[in-house]
Amino acid sequence: MRASAAPSAGDSPAGQERTGQERAGQEETGQERSGQQGQRSGSLTVAQAAALSIGAVLGTGVIGLPALGAQTAGPASLVAWLALVLLSVPLAATFAALGARYPDSGGVATYARRAFGSRAAIVVGWSFYFAAPVGAPAAGMFAGAYVAAAFGGGAATTIGTAAALILIVAVANFWGVRISGKVQLVLSGLLIAMLVTATVTALPHADPANLQPFAPYGWGSVAVAAGVLVWGFVGWEAVTSLAGELRRPARDVPRATMIALVVISVLYLAVAAASVLVLGAWTGATEAPLAELLAIGVGGQTRVFTAFAAVLLTMGTLNAYYAAAAKLGSALGRDGSLPAWFAPGSESGGVPRRSLAVFAGISAVAFLPVLIADAGTRTLVLLTTGSLVLVYVIGMAAALRLLPPRTFARRAAGLGFAAVLALYLVIGPYALWSLAVGLAALAYDGWRRRSGATNT
Repeated sequence: MRASAAPSAGDSPAGQERTGQERAGQEETGQERSGQQGQRSGSLTVAQAAALSIGAVLGTGVIGLPALGAQTAGPASLVAWLALVLLSVPLAATFAALGARYPDSGGVATYARRAFGSRAAIVVGWSFYFAAPVGAPAAGMFAGAYVAAAFGGGAATTIGTAAALILIVAVANFWGVRISGKVQLVLSGLLIAMLVTATVTALPHADPANLQPFAPYGWGSVAVAAGVLVWGFVGWEAVTSLAGELRRPARDVPRATMIALVVISVLYLAVAAASVLVLGAWTGATEAPLAELLAIGVGGQTRVFTAFAAVLLTMGTLNAYYAAAAKLGSALGRDGSLPAWFAPGSESGGVPRRSLAVFAGISAVAFLPVLIADAGTRTLVLLTTGSLVLVYVIGMAAALRLLPPRTFARRAAGLGFAAVLALYLVIGPYALWSLAVGLAALAYDGWRRRSGATNT
C-alpha cells in the first residue's frame, strides 16, 4: 500500500508518544493473548512438563560422566558437580521466567525476536532446529553401543538401536504433546526409580577412604573436570518451545522448572558421590559407573543394566528435543523464518506434523556420515552442542533486555550470560558450525526480504 504524503499525527512529539504507547499496548495485548491461548488450549500438566525438562537435561551423560569427572579430578570432581548444579540455577530460572512471561512455540527464537528483531530470531531458530537433529543419531548410537555390548550384533545393533529410538520418539510426537508428554512421564519415572535404586542400594558399600587424597591432580583439575561435565547440563532451553502447551504458563512453567531442577540436581550429585565413595580408585576401572553401582547394589548382569539405562536416558532426551523442535519449526514457519509450509501446528494444542517430519528426516540424513565415512559420534555431539551454546548466549542476552530490572530472574540472566559466553568462546573450532548455520539463516532471511515472500 502506498504511503500518504500528508504528515501524520505521529510526526509530532505528542503523536510519537501516543504511537509508542500504542505499540506498548499492542505488545502487552499480544502477550495476554498468548498467555490466554496457553491457558485455554494447553494440554501439558506440570508433571509432564517437568518430565520433559528432566529428559532434556538428564541425558546419557549420567551413565559415563561421573567416571570421566573422577578420572579428571579425583574425588574433587564432586566440587565441579556442585558448581555446575549451582550454575544451572540461573540458567533454569532465566528460561522459566521467559517461558512464563512469553509462552509461545517459538521458544528462545521468540525471545530473540522481541529483544533484537527478526534477524536474531532466525539465527536462534535455525541454530536449534537444524543442529539438534544432527546430534540425534549420536545420542541413539550411544545407547546402541551399550545394547550391542549386552546382546551382541556389533555395528548393526548399534545403528539399528539408534534408528529404532528415533523412529519411536518421532511416532510418539506424531500424535502431539498430549501423548509424548505422557510417554515422557513414564520414562522419567522409570529413570528416576533406576537412579535412586542404584545409589541407595550401593551406598551401604561406601568407603570414606575413597575420598583420599581429595585432589590428587591439584585444584586446577576441578576446572578441567567442569569443562567435561558441563555437557550434562545442556537442555534447559528445549522446553521453552512447549511453554504455550501448559495449561497456565505463568504459574506452571516456574513450578515445572523448579521440580526438574531439584530432581536433576539431587540425582546428579547422588550418582556422582556414590560413584566416588563406592567404586573408589577414582572410578578409573569403569566407563559405566551407573551399571557398576546397580550390579553392586542389586546384583545381576552389569551390561544389561547399562543397556536398559542407556535406552531410557536416550529415549527421554530424544523425546523432549523432538517435541520442542517440532513446535519450534512450525513457529519459524509462522513467523517467516522458514517457509509457510512449516506453519501448521504452531498454535497451542496443534500438532506440528510437517515440522516433525522434516526434523526426523534431517536426523536420518545425519546417519550418512556414520554409515559412509565411518565418522565417530563425538564430532556430531560437539557440532550440536556448539550450536546449542549459541542459542544460550542469545537467549541470555534477550533475557537481559526483556526481564524487569532488579529482579532475581534479571540477575540470574546476567550471571548465565557471562557463563555461557565464556563457554562459547572455549569450544574452539566447533563454534564455526554454529556460525555457518547462522550465516545460512541470515542468507535465507535476506532472500525472503528481497523476493517479497511472506508467511501470512
